[in-house]
Amino acid sequence: MKNFKIVVLGIIIIAVSIFAVNYFSLQNHMVSVLKGDPRNEGVKVWVHYKWFINPSELKYDIQGISGENSALDVNRVMLQFSEKIKDRRFNKVYLSYKGEDKFYFKGDYFQKLGEEYGFQNPVYTLRTMPENVYTLEGEPKYGSWTGGWLGVTGKQMEDLNTFAKDWYLDDVVKGIR
Repeated sequence: MKNFKIVVLGIIIIAVSIFAVNYFSLQNHMVSVLKGDPRNEGVKVWVHYKWFINPSELKYDIQGISGENSALDVNRVMLQFSEKIKDRRFNKVYLSYKGEDKFYFKGDYFQKLGEEYGFQNPVYTLRTMPENVYTLEGEPKYGSWTGGWLGVTGKQMEDLNTFAKDWYLDDVVKGIR
């Protein structure tokens, strides 16, 4: 019985330690982002290492979006968070909705988002974002466009809207019904 109690206590200590590392390394920064900009109210995101123990991969998990929020609000929160952790390197950043992984960014792209947040044209950042989205199988989800700037920009914006639907909006709508 004594050995059982020691094992249980050890498991509890490990679980609390894992939670604390994830909170103070990642979620703490997300809390700062969400509270630091009143436009972010209503967006709920949980960030942690993949499987809580893999520091080379990040899980960016949207937990909720209020009816007052837009896709732009969700993207802004992600960009602000990427800026907060721009010095951190990940191989992949999984984009999830309520625990379900949908896509991923390569880690260097996510880091680039954070590094460029303060000076890059946000329209450029948003319209080129979908061409950096990968399926869980490792294939580009949306591809890239070539041609005249007006046509390319139009197709990129369509992809941005489709990306939001595929990532979380379709699930939000299903939850409302």
